[in-house]
Amino acid sequence: EVAALDEGAHVTYLDSASSQMGKKESLEDTAKVLGRFYDGIEYRGYEQKVVEDLTKFSGVPVWNGLTDVDHPTQILADMLTIEEHVAKPLNKVKVVFAGDIRNNMSYAWMYGCAKMGMNYVAFGPSELADQIDGETMKKVYEVSAYTGAKIEISDNIDCVKDADVIYTDIWASMGEEAQIPERVKLLTPYRVTMDLLKATGNEDIKFMHCLPSFHDFETKMAKEQMELGYDIRETTDEVFKSRYSIVFDEAEN
Repeated sequence: EVAALDEGAHVTYLDSASSQMGKKESLEDTAKVLGRFYDGIEYRGYEQKVVEDLTKFSGVPVWNGLTDVDHPTQILADMLTIEEHVAKPLNKVKVVFAGDIRNNMSYAWMYGCAKMGMNYVAFGPSELADQIDGETMKKVYEVSAYTGAKIEISDNIDCVKDADVIYTDIWASMGEEAQIPERVKLLTPYRVTMDLLKATGNEDIKFMHCLPSFHDFETKMAKEQMELGYDIRETTDEVFKSRYSIVFDEAEN
């Protein structure tokens, strides 16, 4: 919204409370109406099918601002940030995503790295690797075969060696807050710490995060979960505020 206004465009924001989409009006009808009013639509919500149906029925360009399985606009901003901070062409960059490797950000990174010919490593527990969508991986490998990208999935810390970027996201993905106890137990070994950054062997390693982040206990949710015995931090405050962190340049982009 801010970017559009800065460029002189006009923006209307519709949230779930102010739209009848799927409630009193079908998604198809809403898409057709919006397509008559606007030159483009950005959808940020949950189901991937919604953004696909908006594209199908609206007749105008539709941007995916976030769904349960993808976040392409975030990846565009992230790649711009990498170009600003890593002195390599993108097709020479190695990105390691640590943590919940079958969430929407991990999928988005797989798609993005495959298209740009990059090296992507999903570093997380084998239990989650087994849950990665097979159709997604098929598409990723097909694109990688054309671009020369290297896509890996590993639970071995050796996979972070020579990484240029360590990336993470919160451990409870959209709609999974009830699974926090299970996620903490499963993902604590993959918390991004200074030791993990050092394991890359790269003095210029960069730390990135799509935000918001649980890196301390200054949020209501982190405090409440810690009182219950669950440390939900996906990274440490030391890493988040270190010279390696470029999270706010990333957020700006």
